Amino acid sequence: MKNYKDLQVWQKAFDLSFSIYTNTKQLPKEEIFGLMSQMRRAAVSIPSNIAEGHGRSTNKEFSYFLKISIGSCNELETQVLLSEKLKYIDERTSITLQNECTEIVKMLNGLIKKL
Repeated sequence: MKNYKDLQVWQKAFDLSFSIYTNTKQLPKEEIFGLMSQMRRAAVSIPSNIAEGHGRSTNKEFSYFLKISIGSCNELETQVLLSEKLKYIDERTSITLQNECTEIVKMLNGLIKKL
């Protein structure tokens, strides 16, 4: 694999980041420096760590960054659940985002095992 952008998991994580940016636009203004910021940082962290790890020289280092991506995905899923509970996003959107997180975590775990 020559480029991290060729990884299907990176592509899905990138798309999830875009979805989070789109779906957090509707959060209340008082959440700009709170939940909105946290969700966006966690979402961006997922593909960013995949990219950074891919650029490392060993599979062990790559695996380390993939595990950070898993942590960020779990963090994001928690924030999505909170956003739903606070009625900032609807249940359908929450379920879609949670499913995307779950799929990405499965893909990351598969890639870690492959390494």
